[in-house]
Amino acid sequence: MASADLREELVCSICLYGFKNAVMLRCGHNFCRVCIDRVLDTQGGSGGYSCPECRQRFQKRPALMRNINLNNIAERFRFTPPNREGFSGISCTYCVDSPVPAVKSCLMCEASLCDKHLNVHSRSPEHVLSDPRTSLVRKKCSAVKRIVDYYCTEDSDCICVSCSLSREHGVEMLDEASEKNKQKLINVLQKLITKRKETEERVQNLKERRRKAQEKASGEAERVTSLFMDTRRRLDNLEKRILTEISRQEKDESLFLTALIHQLDIRKKELSKKMRQIEELCNMTDPLTVLQEPDTGDLCDLKEGEDDEDAMGYDVDDLDMTVISETLHALCDVISGIRSGIYVEDPADILLDVDTAANNIHISDDLKTATCTMVKQNRPQTEDRFQYNQVIGSRRFTSGRHYWDVEISRSGGWSVGMCYPSIDRRGRQSYIGDNEKSWGLGRRSNMEGSHEDNWLKILS
Repeated sequence: MASADLREELVCSICLYGFKNAVMLRCGHNFCRVCIDRVLDTQGGSGGYSCPECRQRFQKRPALMRNINLNNIAERFRFTPPNREGFSGISCTYCVDSPVPAVKSCLMCEASLCDKHLNVHSRSPEHVLSDPRTSLVRKKCSAVKRIVDYYCTEDSDCICVSCSLSREHGVEMLDEASEKNKQKLINVLQKLITKRKETEERVQNLKERRRKAQEKASGEAERVTSLFMDTRRRLDNLEKRILTEISRQEKDESLFLTALIHQLDIRKKELSKKMRQIEELCNMTDPLTVLQEPDTGDLCDLKEGEDDEDAMGYDVDDLDMTVISETLHALCDVISGIRSGIYVEDPADILLDVDTAANNIHISDDLKTATCTMVKQNRPQTEDRFQYNQVIGSRRFTSGRHYWDVEISRSGGWSVGMCYPSIDRRGRQSYIGDNEKSWGLGRRSNMEGSHEDNWLKILS
């Protein structure tokens, strides 16, 4: 509070700003030098001078003495930030040298006023004061520039009293019209809140779908990675088996051929030795030597079957491709494993379609069991319902490989198979396997004298 009082003492009473280059008159009052010079200039032709504060008169233009201490104090307060508590951000229109917070706005003057300028402002009723505003033109009627008090519902325009009297349109008080508009806005706001909530729910649903998609993609990626790792392992093992088998056969074949080559080398040496002996005999001129040579008979005596043995010795088998081919056929198992790893689906229950079940077929509550019965089920006759004891599963397939595990009665007959949706539903030709639109497996009843009508036929 003391600081606020001191700040008021440092304000020039002419410009209502803090002192700038404060000077003092002989009466003791202080003013800005520029402000008091302007006042004294206006008083120069009136025959005398007076103080704007106390009205003390001076015969001559008073000398202006600079107030050093007051200037120093004013300078200190000028650089001290003012208290901004409750400051609306709107400054006084008339305080041009430094921003001073406005406390009121005059709709007539279209100006904002601080405390000082508010004290000297007109008190006339036309000068309506309101809280500080940035735009004061909107508070005036566009036609006569008077304060608006009414709202024209047909023109959607804010008007003054005189305009409301001159128009034949329906008008409402501003507060009343504002409340109605607020109610409309509240209704719109409620709808927007509902839509935003729905949008948030959709966003959450989409995020949940994205999360599930990411989890599924991650699971599929892990499954595919595991599948390829297993495939590589199996292929590596198969490759090692085949290469090992080839290496074994090559080694056995090599040992066999080496032994055979060794035997043939020995045979070759024996033949070469005989050839040399025979050539020596052929080169002799003495007939008695040629005829009486002890080894002559042995040289000319070739054992029977030696040529055959030689021929058999050279008939060497190649690698056993049968074993290798059989090992390579294991690739089919690897490929089958890949296919099953890719296309396998989780097992699912077979649910029966009651709308297709004949009236002598009882369907369990869980839609998993069908039983022939003598009790008429009294289901409505439709185009999809079979006339005789058959029922179709609710799940359909357009492609792929599928199998079913079916528990059947040990005594009664049964038949299970596949059919097209266009299979006949009336007549004997509608039985599974008895037409071109179905295929099935079945067994007749073990009971003697059982009739075909006691068969239970399930199609999918």
